[in-house]
Amino acid sequence: MTVRSAVSTDLFVIALLLTSLSLTAQEQPSVPLPEPAFAGQTQAPAPAKKSTYKVETIVQGLNNPWSLAFLPDGNMLVSMARGSLHIVRPDGVYFAPISGMPDVKSVAAEGLHDVAIDPDFSNNRIIYFTYFAPPKGETPGVWPIDYFYDRVVSKPLAERRTMQIGHERLARARLSEDYRSLEDVEVLLEGVNRRIVPAADGKLFITGADRFRFYESDVDGPDGPILDPAIRRIYSGRVARINTDGSIPAENPFLTDPTVPPETWSIGHRDPEGAAIHPQTGELWLTEHGPQGGDEINIIRPGRDYGWPVISYGRQYSGAPVGSGKTAQEGMEQPIYYWNPSVATSGMLFYTGKLFPGWRGNLFIGAMSPTQGRFLMRLVIEGERVIAEEHLLTELDKPRVRDIRQGPDGAIYVVTGEANGKILKLAPATE
Repeated sequence: MTVRSAVSTDLFVIALLLTSLSLTAQEQPSVPLPEPAFAGQTQAPAPAKKSTYKVETIVQGLNNPWSLAFLPDGNMLVSMARGSLHIVRPDGVYFAPISGMPDVKSVAAEGLHDVAIDPDFSNNRIIYFTYFAPPKGETPGVWPIDYFYDRVVSKPLAERRTMQIGHERLARARLSEDYRSLEDVEVLLEGVNRRIVPAADGKLFITGADRFRFYESDVDGPDGPILDPAIRRIYSGRVARINTDGSIPAENPFLTDPTVPPETWSIGHRDPEGAAIHPQTGELWLTEHGPQGGDEINIIRPGRDYGWPVISYGRQYSGAPVGSGKTAQEGMEQPIYYWNPSVATSGMLFYTGKLFPGWRGNLFIGAMSPTQGRFLMRLVIEGERVIAEEHLLTELDKPRVRDIRQGPDGAIYVVTGEANGKILKLAPATE
């Protein structure tokens, strides 16, 4: 089997794919690591003082949880990748699925993903979620991985573009007063399927992965991807920005460019798995999966191009370069930080609480790599630079950190995305 066009956000998925290759990444000839564009762009040192904390398991036995949102009463709204939403209480009780969810198709790295509540939830009870919808007439379910990769990319482009695989969607709904059902479900946007970040100005940022199946490219092959600018502007991973009713803000940057969907805020992303608003600047920060290496942190600014699949600090899963192997090009943004080898970045959080004074302003990112480690990363930020990197939760049994949230109590809550998924709580260590 030849693995091509790999844009999965999920290194667990990637690990499954790689087991079927006749030549694994470990067997391939080693290649020199690329040189960073500036000092401190990668491999930041550990902080001078090691963090101390205690870990409590709030709940376990969750079926591939993906995201968590705190409700005003302290309960948690938790999404499961297979397609269900649940209420989890702080005491660890979690309830049957909330009814009224639209149909979800779970295949490869697709499924039910992020969940977020409206800033005015106490009055309107509105929530938002991203998911992969089955095509019309298809029964929702869980599909083998090759139905999203090999059975697609092996087909000619004309056939691929007519294949009914499914739809990446952002939806909103009203959560009933008793927390048992969704009402007035409405699709707001197509073509985005990852994180949802409400901004201070009342707009929504939504991240979406590269949609390889819609253009002619062997993304994981030695010839590199197609570089036509119009194709990239439409189908590379992107950040979208909309109003909470789905309408397009008048100040979005691409409104005069007919080759770009009007909701687009930035382009050239591969697979943006984590996103958060910087508490001082109000700017959106984003972390995204690279292929083999090249996981990135980017500061997202309107109208900017972040390079995929033209430049990257990683390599394709076949070992071939990304594009022509360049790590920089004029007109394309550099990540403020990257990892090589890949750590499989996921959720993102800026800590602003009072429980951990030494962590205020730090950036937390999940790591899910089966080879480089599974842990929670604490990054010390100075301006727009990472000056220290610490790995937390390494004392546990390889927690696959999918999401990170700050609770109303100031503790940090971690979602581990696996078949026996957990919600963990980090609080200050007791003397």
